[in-house]
Amino acid sequence: MVEVSIGELLLAFVAAMGIPSAIMGLIVWRFKGHIEAREEAQAEKAKAQQDLFLLIVQSTRASIALGEATAHAMQRGHTNGDMETALAYATDIKHKQKDFLAKQGIHALLDE
Repeated sequence: MVEVSIGELLLAFVAAMGIPSAIMGLIVWRFKGHIEAREEAQAEKAKAQQDLFLLIVQSTRASIALGEATAHAMQRGHTNGDMETALAYATDIKHKQKDFLAKQGIHALLDE
């Protein structure tokens, strides 16, 4: 008959319970890393969408300002500082929007 001491039995029990727990711990740790990376990528995408929306709103404002300045200039029959200021504002926003979209395009190419 095989005799097993209490110590050996306890050691076998701990080993039988510890190995599957350790394996599951590693699996859960890996999944957690993937989930955190995905959440970080989603946060960056949301931030980029907010920035784009802000640029679109600024672009709309610049277009309206340029249209108003044009209407006032035509009404008065001559241009003044309003027209030049509105044009500079519209040009600045256009360049910001173009740079942002180019940057996002590069990120899209490199991420995939």
